[in-house]
Parts: sequence; structure tokens; C-alpha cells
Amino acid sequence: MKLTPLILCLVATITLSGCSNWIFRIDIPQGNYLDDRDVKKLRIEMTKEQVQFVLGQPVIKDSFDPDTWYYVYEIKRGMEGRGKDLRKELIITFSDNKLTKVDGDFELDPEFNTPLS
Repeated sequence: MKLTPLILCLVATITLSGCSNWIFRIDIPQGNYLDDRDVKKLRIEMTKEQVQFVLGQPVIKDSFDPDTWYYVYEIKRGMEGRGKDLRKELIITFSDNKLTKVDGDFELDPEFNTPLS
């Protein structure tokens, strides 16, 4: 007789613990989402204004080196079934207000070394 409430509580606990995957958790994106097509529009010797027009405002402009811009995108997945967490970076370096170097997780267009003008 005294075991009935204990068994009922135990069965309810085990049953409800199996429902933990039913909770919806959202993905949390942060930073600048960059499309590969936009990154491929970059060309050497573009001005800062042209780069900003193509890619948007950078997440970080280095305080000690204003000629280095950082574009960072990160997404934390709420649920494992949607894939792994993702982080992509693009580091752009200028010299005399002209684009000189691009590093990061994106492929550049083969025409990158050909200036626009």
C-alpha cells in the first residue's frame, strides 16, 4: 500500500525525463552573416567605403589599428538535430584607405587581384 505512491512517482519521473527532447530551443546567431557571393565581389584596392557597401559594417574595427576590420559570424544551435555550431571570420586589411589583404574562412574570387578601375 505504501509503495503505490512511490512507484507512481518513479514511473512519472522516468516518463517525463524522456520528453526532454521535445523542448524547442532556438538558434542564436550573432555577428555579420556574410554570403559567399558578397565576399567574391571584393577586389584589391577597393576603398573602405566600397568594402562597407558590399559587406556592411564590420563587427570590430581594431582600436589600435584602424586599417584592420573583422567580420565575425557565429551561430549556436539550440538543438543538435539542426547541425553543429558554426563560426566564420573574415579579416580585411587596408593600407592608405585601399584594400590590400583578405584572410579568413571564405574563398576569394580568382579575379580578386584585378582592381576595379
